[in-house]
Amino acid sequence: MLLRRRSDKADALKKVPLFNGLSQRHLDHIAREADEVKEKAGSVLTRQGGLGREFLLILEGGARVERDGKAIARLGPGDFFGEMSLIDGMPRSATVIAERPSVLLVIEARCFRELLDTVPGLQRKLLITLCARLRAADAGLAAIN
Repeated sequence: MLLRRRSDKADALKKVPLFNGLSQRHLDHIAREADEVKEKAGSVLTRQGGLGREFLLILEGGARVERDGKAIARLGPGDFFGEMSLIDGMPRSATVIAERPSVLLVIEARCFRELLDTVPGLQRKLLITLCARLRAADAGLAAIN
């Protein structure tokens, strides 16, 4: 997939639950800020403990999430990561490694924060996703105990 035009990026964003339901104007705005990046299998996309400099969205391919060297999740098209460090300024909580060739949309930290402040509904959708992740983590902990 090569998204040569901003409208192609906006169309791809429209299919992602986080951005689905946003106006075309807002999708175009997000697309303008997003860079398309291709990564090979095995590429480290984020490193646990590293500084958060970008938000990443998987368009094609897949990735493995590791914490302390142990796989804790798998990500695929429509999944995103990197937002927590951009929101709270803390180091990355996990390492994410491309498991197969992947196409990502990457939004730099400053632009991501600006989008959160200016795109109606984006903060709420992000909060809902973070709540779902927290609930899943809680359920995982409960299953261990």
